[in-house]
Amino acid sequence: MKAPQPIDRFEIRLSGLGGQGLITLGRLLGSALALGHGYYVTQTQSYGPEARGGSSRADVVVSSRPISYPKTENLDLLVALSPEACNSYYRLLKKTGILLVDTTLVKHAPTNVYLGLPFTQMAKEQIGNPMTINTMVMGAVTHLLPFADPRVMRKSMEANLPAKIREVNAKAFALGLKQAQRNFGDAGGIWAAAEENGAHSEDDIIV
Repeated sequence: MKAPQPIDRFEIRLSGLGGQGLITLGRLLGSALALGHGYYVTQTQSYGPEARGGSSRADVVVSSRPISYPKTENLDLLVALSPEACNSYYRLLKKTGILLVDTTLVKHAPTNVYLGLPFTQMAKEQIGNPMTINTMVMGAVTHLLPFADPRVMRKSMEANLPAKIREVNAKAFALGLKQAQRNFGDAGGIWAAAEENGAHSEDDIIV
């Protein structure tokens, strides 16, 4: 296996509503980065009392070194699939972090600087199965992670899914990846822009 790209600490929060498959997404993402790429990974989760419609989130911390604290503190990437999640967790995003939202549901993000795709709409209309939103998001997230190999991510995802749903989720993953590549551009450029925006944020201006 190719040596993983060095990462000091990279924090991801996957957030939204119960029924969007976020807990499963966290497990799939964590497994792909740990077993598929050789990183140290921690994965924690939280969800509301309602099985469907309540709040839900999964956190993933990735590093090239053993992780001393498993929970997220300063997010590098926030995925928000509901307005409530977006508004609740945006304050935890680093100035140099990236916000990815589901534009089907999140109509008004708390910032003008974000990335978005209509994940819910695409899952329903292009895949024909709204339950595939999580693996579609995984495809988009894979494009945004410079240290993630799309082939490894897809292979790991398929290995961790039941055979009867493997094909439709592979299709959703491919669509999410393709749309992210088409709409967001090169991942390196995205993070470079985020660094530049963070460096010029108002909080850093000294008068």
